[in-house]
Amino acid sequence: MSRRTDAPPLDEPSASDRRAVVGDTPDGPASVPAGPDLSALPIAGLTRRRVGAILAALIAAWIILMFARQVSEATAASTRADALVATNADARGQVSALERERDLIVRQRFIEQQARAYRLGGAREIAFTLDPDAPALADDAPGSASVSLGARRTAVEPLERWLTVLFGPSD
Repeated sequence: MSRRTDAPPLDEPSASDRRAVVGDTPDGPASVPAGPDLSALPIAGLTRRRVGAILAALIAAWIILMFARQVSEATAASTRADALVATNADARGQVSALERERDLIVRQRFIEQQARAYRLGGAREIAFTLDPDAPALADDAPGSASVSLGARRTAVEPLERWLTVLFGPSD
């Protein structure tokens, strides 16, 4: 990674200048030892270009992380909105069902029917119930499914059917 050239730097002093600085004599070196030669060591320092590249990489990573966070928050918000839309649709269905039920139970006919369940009929009505031990109705009884679906009908008068239902068969 480091560059090393064998060419001396341009600002290096000449040999005569070195002698003057170090204290060498023309006869030979002075008694001052020379320091270690650091030019052979590789330079692992940070240059402006490397610092800029590292800083640019950190900023790019930060921008990518912030963008990913925003995308995940937007996805979560979209999911919550879809859930709220579904919940609103369910609530709308429940509200309409409750409104239909309210419209039904405020009718006078429904109120009278429920009153009859508590034996609170009209003034001219006679309370009527069947005995719990009464026998089951015949298959061809008025109002049964076999009659309404077109089963074979017998020639029995409607009054006789009702009397049979109310008082049992006449043997």
